Amino acid sequence: MSRLERTFYLQSVETVAKQLLGKQLVRVFDDETVERYVITETEAYCGVEDRACHASKGRTKRTEVMFHEGGKVYMYLIYGMYWMLNIVCEQEGNACAVLIRGVRGASGPGRVGRVMELDKSFYGEDLTTSQQIWIEDTGYVPQINASPRVGIDYAGEPWVSMPLRFYF
Repeated sequence: MSRLERTFYLQSVETVAKQLLGKQLVRVFDDETVERYVITETEAYCGVEDRACHASKGRTKRTEVMFHEGGKVYMYLIYGMYWMLNIVCEQEGNACAVLIRGVRGASGPGRVGRVMELDKSFYGEDLTTSQQIWIEDTGYVPQINASPRVGIDYAGEPWVSMPLRFYF
């Protein structure tokens, strides 16, 4: 299997969110153990105009990496205990990202962060060159389902109802 190249991440956030399904997240742990996790669920966050996207609050220290060129990791902590893994997409300045909501064996974005032992140190990691985390193409193309994103009622319409959650 081959590591995804930068051009993959420069596509639209919706395209990347769909095409990540069935791909493998590869994690090299501190003890040099390598684990592979098939991505089963994603959500697209569409830049500064998307009221559910962190970038809608502007460019801050927290969101800085979202404004970089696609292929970087955006990590953030929720509830003081769960690290959320996001993949930055599109061209520099667009501030789009895909939340990894599930992998085979771990359903829910908090569980993904826990099983992969992710933390703030992964913020800004480049998936095209990293030696500790990257994504590989498996060649598997699942049948994709779509629904509204989870837990974003604060964003209001039309964002609450948009089918930007993808899964198989």
